[in-house]
Amino acid sequence: MSYRSGHYSDHHHPHDHGRTPPRRPAPHPAKAAALDGNGYTIVHAGKQVRLGPVVFWIVVGTIVLLGIWSAATATYFAFRDDVLTRLIARQAEMQYAYEDRIAELRTKVDRTTSRQLLDQEQFDQKLDQIMRRQTALESRATALGAIPDTAATGSIRPPARGETPASGTLKPSPISDTVIFVAPPDREARLESRAPVVAKPQSNQFAKVQGIDNVLVRLQTSLDTVERRQMAALSSVEDSMESRLRRMRGVFTDLGLNMAQLEAAIPRSAIGGPFVPVKLPADAGAFERQLYRINLTRAQMQRLNATLSLVPYRKPVVGEVEFTSGFGVRSDPFLGRPAMHTGLDFRAATGDPVRVTANGKVVSSGWMGGYGRMVEVDHGNGLSTRYGHLSEIHVRIGDVVKIGQVIGAVGSTGRSTGPHLHYETRIDGDAVDPQKFLRAGVRLSSG
Repeated sequence: MSYRSGHYSDHHHPHDHGRTPPRRPAPHPAKAAALDGNGYTIVHAGKQVRLGPVVFWIVVGTIVLLGIWSAATATYFAFRDDVLTRLIARQAEMQYAYEDRIAELRTKVDRTTSRQLLDQEQFDQKLDQIMRRQTALESRATALGAIPDTAATGSIRPPARGETPASGTLKPSPISDTVIFVAPPDREARLESRAPVVAKPQSNQFAKVQGIDNVLVRLQTSLDTVERRQMAALSSVEDSMESRLRRMRGVFTDLGLNMAQLEAAIPRSAIGGPFVPVKLPADAGAFERQLYRINLTRAQMQRLNATLSLVPYRKPVVGEVEFTSGFGVRSDPFLGRPAMHTGLDFRAATGDPVRVTANGKVVSSGWMGGYGRMVEVDHGNGLSTRYGHLSEIHVRIGDVVKIGQVIGAVGSTGRSTGPHLHYETRIDGDAVDPQKFLRAGVRLSSG
């Protein structure tokens, strides 16, 4: 018997006739497999199972895959701890890297925020400083505007159009030596200092810090310009006041008048209040110190103005001065012989207003010989003035008159050849040249 094509066959060798054939070992009782032309035959426990080639190879492939899977599983479990350790280490490394990056970014954000807050604080401080400085400059401008400037022209300003004071009234006429408030020379600078202040930037604007700094620098420069103009204006005011104060004192020197006696003759007004001494702060700047000096000078000027209001250095008539006869010896117009002329004759038309040249009190009003209608005003401390040849008299004895008040009208009464004003100035009853007083008034108003 031979194993072929899936079955056994018996044959006899020619030399084996009469000989018992040898017995082939029986197959394993459990299983056996053989391949024939149609597939594979599996014998198990005497049973045969025939498998086609496809099924056979599927079974074999499955067994191989199971073996590989088992080997892979065994390998995975064998190296799992090492793989997991490496994977965890990799994840931890990536996490640490991300955390470090986040920490770096947070540090940059904090640094940027701190820089922004610092820039914001610095900007706020600079802006507050500029605003305080601008407020101080505006206060200085207000102080400059409150400084009065007094000016005396040595004449009386003509009345406004339509002004016709009634006869006998004590209505004073506006005059040129009253206090006049003037605008400070730095008005344009004050307007310039009111430029709109830059608004505080938001956090998203800090990229333009340099531009903001440039704006602040321009504002500071503008305020510096305003401050320089204010200091220049203050210096000009101080120089002007000191110059006028010298001229005012020069009037008393030129006229030989006792300033202390004239001050004592000034009527006291109804004023009062607690005494509060003027103190200059220890931390006062140059502007405040200079303003303090100006205030002291102004107080002296006010006192001298009150004193000068008793000095008749102004013209008694309005308009251009034209003398028809001066003070001193002249030929008498009626007798033709030398005679003393005790005053000045001002050319004027009949009815022109005659104004008092200093504050005082009427001590004579009416007809006075060669003076015709005449008014005499006592200014105190021996000073008096006379106004003669009047056509009309508007005041009575005892009336208190103020500078520039109309006391009568030009005429030609008394010893007169035509309409004019006879004007006299007297010291302790003695006639002195009125031009001396008029020249002092011109010097006072000059400059």
